[in-house]
Amino acid sequence: MSICEGLREVIEDQARAHNVEKVTRVRLEIGRFAAIEPEALHFAFDVVMRNSVAEGAELIVIDLPGRALCYDCMEEKAIEHRLDPCPSCGGGKMMPQGGDEMRIKDLEVV
Repeated sequence: MSICEGLREVIEDQARAHNVEKVTRVRLEIGRFAAIEPEALHFAFDVVMRNSVAEGAELIVIDLPGRALCYDCMEEKAIEHRLDPCPSCGGGKMMPQGGDEMRIKDLEVV
């Protein structure tokens, strides 16, 4: 719920700044390692957006891959889980480089 409350604040701030009356679609990028459950997010989004410019808006979640730098082969690779070995060399010294982010990609408005 608190994530969606933060989203609502950003959406309403942007709507005011750009004289937008209605947001119809929100595209949200979420990294694989962000520990956010999409079904729970969709439920909370619908509840929190009531009586806002985004009430009834469609929420689209874009899944971003996890990325990590392998200290064995010094290549950055996409990985499914934080503890996965390097897909190139099989090395286990992986330092996450991305996949824990969450950001609003864009808003569709009328």
